[in-house]
Formats: sequence, C-alpha cells, structure tokens
Amino acid sequence: MDLVPTLWAALSLTAAGVFCGWRGARPPNPIRGPRLIPWRALMVVCATGALVFTVHLVNLLGVTTGR
Repeated sequence: MDLVPTLWAALSLTAAGVFCGWRGARPPNPIRGPRLIPWRALMVVCATGALVFTVHLVNLLGVTTGR
C-alpha cells in the first residue's frame, strides 16, 4: 500500500477504536436489554489493526524495523 491509503486506514481504525471504546465503557441499561455487540472486543481488534498500519506507515517513511 502507498502512503496515503495507509494513513487513511490507520486513522479510520483509530477513530473506530475510540468509538467502540466509548460504547463499551457506557454503563449497562437493564431496561433496554443486553448489549448484542461486543464493543470491547471490537475496540481491541481496531487497536491491533491501527498498530499494524502504524508500523507499516513508519516503514514507508524509511525507518527499518526488524532484521
């Protein structure tokens, strides 16, 4: 991937992770019933993807990671 799509993907995953973290941190509401979306698990998946894309972005900028 080029620089711009990698940057957009990293920023999008970061924004999605922040949104999922906000939704997962809300207190439970027993009147509305159980939550059917695993917000905290989605937050972890977004954070992992953002980390991968950030490392790829750093590699595109010329920093070598690994051997």
